Amino acid sequence: MTIKPLIILPDPLLRQQSKPVETVDSEIQRLADDMLETMYDAPGIGLAAIQIGVARRMLVIDLSREDEENKPQVFINPEILKVSDDVSTYEEGCLSIPDYYAEVERPASLTVGYIDRDGKQQTIEADGLLATCLQHEIDHLNGVLFIDHISRLKRDMVIKKFTKLARAKV
Repeated sequence: MTIKPLIILPDPLLRQQSKPVETVDSEIQRLADDMLETMYDAPGIGLAAIQIGVARRMLVIDLSREDEENKPQVFINPEILKVSDDVSTYEEGCLSIPDYYAEVERPASLTVGYIDRDGKQQTIEADGLLATCLQHEIDHLNGVLFIDHISRLKRDMVIKKFTKLARAKV
């Protein structure tokens, strides 16, 4: 397993639509392992493939606590099938927008269809933090960032800050 470098805002890759995974093979399984290793190293609770520069519809999540055994989940070609009318608000952050957090309102629960690491079709009902995390990561696959769900003024300030930081690194 390899820790991959994270793509950071304002990199245009983060706005790219990810393409479906055609077949689940050893290469895709290795990508899932690399994504998990990268996510744990960051540390984070979710990571979309595009965040390491791979434009494939794939994400990983692990909501286990530090004192618990890891419970990694791999979602290949995830698709939101149904969302609740109820909403919940969580303070979200993103490995591609380091050290920035904002309250985001999303559907409180949802149903997601996906292919697992073994290539089997699955469906999951999610609520709470898992529902928020799935929506956040699926947004990445569609070129959407969590800052797109906050006010335009705040979003513009964040983009300006990260653009300035990126220029300073060059």
